[in-house]
Order: sequence, then structure tokens, then C-alpha cells
Amino acid sequence: MPAPTPPAQITHPDGRVELRLDAAVPHGPYANQDLLPIPIAKRHWTTYNFTALWVGMAHNIPSWTLASGLVALGMDWKQAVLTIALANVIVLVPMLLTGHAGPKCGIPFPVLARSSFGVRGANLPALLRAAVACAWFGIQTWIGGQGIFVLLGKIWGGWAGAAHVAGYPWTLWVCFLAFWALELAIIYRGMETLRRFENWAAPFVIVGAVVLLVWMTNKAGGLGHLLDQPSELGWGGDFWKVFFPALMGMIGFWSTLSLNIPDFTRFGAGQRAQVWGQTLGLPTTMTLFAVLSVLVTSGSQAVYGEAIWDPVELAGKTDNVLGLLYALVTVLVATLSVNIAANVVSPAYDLSNLAPRHVDFRTGALITGVVGVLIFPWKLTSTPELYIFTWLGVVGGVLGTVAGVLIADYWVVRRTHLALPELYEAGAGRYWYRRGWNWRAVLALFVGGLLAVGGSYSTVDAEGRNQGPFPVDGLIPLLKPLADYGWAVGLVTSFVLYTALMRKAGPAARTA
Repeated sequence: MPAPTPPAQITHPDGRVELRLDAAVPHGPYANQDLLPIPIAKRHWTTYNFTALWVGMAHNIPSWTLASGLVALGMDWKQAVLTIALANVIVLVPMLLTGHAGPKCGIPFPVLARSSFGVRGANLPALLRAAVACAWFGIQTWIGGQGIFVLLGKIWGGWAGAAHVAGYPWTLWVCFLAFWALELAIIYRGMETLRRFENWAAPFVIVGAVVLLVWMTNKAGGLGHLLDQPSELGWGGDFWKVFFPALMGMIGFWSTLSLNIPDFTRFGAGQRAQVWGQTLGLPTTMTLFAVLSVLVTSGSQAVYGEAIWDPVELAGKTDNVLGLLYALVTVLVATLSVNIAANVVSPAYDLSNLAPRHVDFRTGALITGVVGVLIFPWKLTSTPELYIFTWLGVVGGVLGTVAGVLIADYWVVRRTHLALPELYEAGAGRYWYRRGWNWRAVLALFVGGLLAVGGSYSTVDAEGRNQGPFPVDGLIPLLKPLADYGWAVGLVTSFVLYTALMRKAGPAARTA
């Protein structure tokens, strides 16, 4: 009688799983070196690495404009900080739940999605996430290039008067493309280069934000003027009308990472490292940055008579060359730290998952860079209403729906147990379902997404003009009341529906 074949994966006493060294390495059309599980020997990111990653990602210009944008919408500093702090505590929960699969199994987000959507079906949520990341990459790169343009123009002068190409000075396009090339050069060197960059970038950006606060406090004649700016909304009905869609927008800001956080946690030394690193890194630093942002924006209101929510525009008001140079370096480091981590790593893996034989991590990163410059992201940040309610709200609603399916499958259906080799098998295995697709996950995604964003609407200005791309009454008027709670509606709906469909089907649902 032949000896039984040993299992292809090993479960260690601490719960972490890896492929046996002497087992056949998964191969075929759905596997490549970047998508395979990371061996435990190479999972060595510590609590500090994850904390530094979040500090580097949280302290950036779009994060700054989240809080300062709330002030521009009429909140006082206490209301804005409360909204941001609450949002980041909420989004931390799905972040930790999906992040669990990283240190345990060593797999990236698109491979984790194969468990619920199917080996082929995982391309659907992966491409949704990749599309959002490409748009964010374009937004961040444009903001970074614009910051370089404004600050260098203040130092040398004459930049704004350069000949226009496609509606903008050619000097702005040079700054944009130079910044774009620098980002891709760093990420092309791999994840270890990213880890080392984030380790020193994080504290540097914090210092830069504090310097801006000190400068604005001095201009305002003391901290009291920054704290005294009243709320235009009060705490009544006007505030709550803004609070709930703003809260969903704040959650939507990091709803992207709540999906693909396994792309990073797969390098973690254990669950403790990712749990403590994310808990210390995300809500605390985002709240601290929100405090700095709203205080500085309130100060600008006191000094200049208007709330200046763009830190680059604000820094450009100084004539001190040394201060401008420092601001320039801070803008560079801050934007680099978030863009290469949050908006290049994910689509690089997602695009690799689409065609593993032809696209590796580096190729995926280059594709992301090209797509990012083909998008016109500057329109999304033209007003705080469009940025917070339309862009972040819709993105949060769609990606919250994906998160609901992933969490339900990994924690409720699978009980955190995955058969790693079968995640790469074509035509067989429990994750192949029917022709590589799990229709239950697709249905849950569609229904949750419809309820979350189907009622998306635009606001009107004082003269009654539409301020966004959606009808004032909503795409589907019946669903308009749900639009302000899009992320929560999408996540809860897809979680409940997917769980119910899988349980109704029974064990057969895992293989059919």
C-alpha cells in the first residue's frame, strides 16, 4: 500500500500557514512569483514597519484636505476632528479583518478574493480596486506635481507665465512628469525599498506639518485665534445633514486599503505586528493630522479672511525662500510616501492577477503609472463638495460592498482556513466554483453596490446650479436616502446576502 501523500501546506503552532518546501509549487495560468504565498522566513515586517507605513500614508496632502475641507464646508475644528476620528476607528475594523489573511497565509488581496469570487471571478473586485487606485495615483501625482510647480514658481518666479500646453503651463507638465517618474523609480525597486522609504518618511512628514502649524499660529497671533473660529453649522439639523455623508466620505478615503491591506500584511511577522501596527498607525495619526489640518485652516480663516484648504496654496503665501524649500521637500516626501504605497502596490498585484503569465509586479506598476496620467484627476479635487461627497462617497460605497463579501467568506464561511494550493488551480478545487466564478459573490456585490451608490446625487449651490455629475434627485430617486450611508449600506448588504446564499447552498457551494 503506497504511503499517503503529505499535505501541500503546513500549519505552524502560531496559526500561520505556508506551502511545504518539498511540495510542488503552484503553477499554470493563475500563478506567478509575485502572487504565490510569501514563505514564513520572509514575513518579517514589525509593528514599527506597519505603524510607519500608516504614518507615511496618512500624512499627505489629500488627507490634509479631508479635514480642512470639512472646515471649508462649515464645521468648526471640534466637529471636523470628531468626524475624522470616528471614521478611522470604524474603517480600522474591516482593515484588521481582511488584514488577518496576510500574516496567516502570505497571500495578496487578489488571491484572497479567489476564495469568495472564484479563481477567475477574483478579477472583478481586483479590477474595481485597481481602477480606483489608478485614479488615486493620478490625483496624488497631479497634486504632487502642482505643489512642486507652485513652490518652485515662488522661489524662481515666472513659471505661471510660461506658454500653455493643453490648458496648463508647460512648466507644470514638466513638474508632473518628473514627479511621476520618481514615483515609479522607487516602486520599481520592490517592496523592501518601499519599507525602508516609509521608515524615514513618516517622521519627516510629521515634523513638516508641525512647522506649518507653528508658522500659522505665529501669523494668527496665537493658538487662541485658531480655536475660536465658530461652526457655521452649529450642532442642529444643518450639522447632521453634512455629518453623515462626510463620515461616509472619510471612511471611503481608506476603504481602498481595507480591501488590499493583505498586500502589505502578508509580509508581517505575525498577527500582533499587523494588529498593533495598524491600530497605532491609522486612527491615531489620521486624528493627529486632522487636528493639525483644521487648526491651520482655521488660522488661515483668521489671517486671510477665508479658509484655505489646500496646504500648497497656503505655504505659497510665504516669501521666505528657506521655508518654501522646506515645504517643497515635505510635499515631495508626503505625496511619495502615500502614492507608491497606497496606489501603486495594489494595482500592480491586481493587474498581475489578471494575466499572471505576462504581468509581474513591476509591469503592473508601470501600467498603473500610464493609466494614472491618462485620467483627468484635477476635476475631482476642484471643490470640497465634489471631493468628499461625490468621489469619496461613491468609491466608499462600491469598495465597502467588496469588503463585505471578503469578510463574510474568510471569517464566516471559511473560518479563516484556506487551502493555499487550490487558490491557484484551474478547472478544479474548491475555489473554482463554476467555470472559475462564484455567482453568489457576484450577486451580493451587485445588490450591495446598487443599494450603496444607486441613489448618488449632487448638491446645488446658492444659485441652484448642480455641483456634481449626478442628478439632484439621485440616479435612482427611491434609493437617494441610502446614498449618505453608502459604505455602511454596501458592506452590510453584501455581508448578509453572501453569507445567506452560501449557507443556503451548504457545503456544495464551496465547490460548485
